Amino acid sequence: MAEWIGINRRARRCYGFDEISLVPGLQTVNPNEVDTTFKIGKREFRVPILAAAMDGVVDVNFAVQMSRLGGIAVLNLDGIQTRYENPDTVLEKIAKAPAHQATELIQEIYTLPVKEKLITKRIQQIKENKATAAVSCIPANAQRFAKIAQAAGADIFVVQSTVTTTRHISREYKTLDLHKFCKSLKIPVIIGNCVTYDVALELMETQAAAILVGIGPGAACTTRGVLGIGVPQVTAIVDTAAARDFYYKRTARYVPIIADGGMSRGGDICKAFACGADAVMIGSSFARAKEAPGRGYHWGMATSHVNLPRGTRIYVGTTGTLKEILFGPAKVDDGSQNLMGALRTSMGSLGVLNIKQMHDVEIIIAPSIQTEGKIFQVDQRVGMGK
Repeated sequence: MAEWIGINRRARRCYGFDEISLVPGLQTVNPNEVDTTFKIGKREFRVPILAAAMDGVVDVNFAVQMSRLGGIAVLNLDGIQTRYENPDTVLEKIAKAPAHQATELIQEIYTLPVKEKLITKRIQQIKENKATAAVSCIPANAQRFAKIAQAAGADIFVVQSTVTTTRHISREYKTLDLHKFCKSLKIPVIIGNCVTYDVALELMETQAAAILVGIGPGAACTTRGVLGIGVPQVTAIVDTAAARDFYYKRTARYVPIIADGGMSRGGDICKAFACGADAVMIGSSFARAKEAPGRGYHWGMATSHVNLPRGTRIYVGTTGTLKEILFGPAKVDDGSQNLMGALRTSMGSLGVLNIKQMHDVEIIIAPSIQTEGKIFQVDQRVGMGK
């Protein structure tokens, strides 16, 4: 599988979404009759798409609206919503900042400490609207924030960092024992991010309810440029899904894989499921919703790092409502709206009845899939040529 890249060094070829295509099978299915549900713990969701825990994407209102539409929006407990009593004023300041000042401003804004009372308040605001309260924080804050979140009524807790392993080594501070952490909570714990078979397998052994897969593919993430690390999402999902299947055969416990990042269109999402994902997490597509708090702007979770930012503020614009982005009708021609319609239509065209059957569709390496026959779209910068 690997090729020689020099003396005594070999490298494996890996693939991203733009390099593959899905092949229809022997039957087709009415898109209205396919099953798109997925489970986290004992909870079932009809929309297998999570809104990423980014401050330009999810606030209390967005989480409520996403829940009403059948999906999950994850609130960032390390972010603006829990640092500021009135986050709208701060978000407005970020949106109005000139490009050359945006990162420095975000770094300054995130220096204010998180207020524990705001963690409780935001979760209770979501629960008061009878919505699913999913929250996220970095491992360093997980032990403290999880107790507060669970007491406030949170339904799902996400422990998320750029790279997560069960073997974090540090003499400077006490590391989070993921095995003990998952066991201590009464609510499902999602852990991420990872990109390899071995790490995914070890994270599943912590009794995590689901695993996040993806390092550096996000639209606002600069990790791959700053740190030089990452694995293209197709290969990352296939490898970690293989770990999930092995773990299931060995333990009879199924741990969903959530592909996180790198998907900006319906086709990318469909390919993620075909590679083995049980659900996907996206940010930039939802940052374009009228309900998103970022006012058309979107920035990475690590943009606020005081010494080495691994994200940037990008402008994605506001193109429609959250309902239009999820269910249509689409008003744009680039595949970024009616994501559920795209998934259902793809599943029907591929002849599969549910998400697990999507894992078995034929995948081909197709480097010309984005350009074949699209000369006019590319020339006119419309549709797939944008």
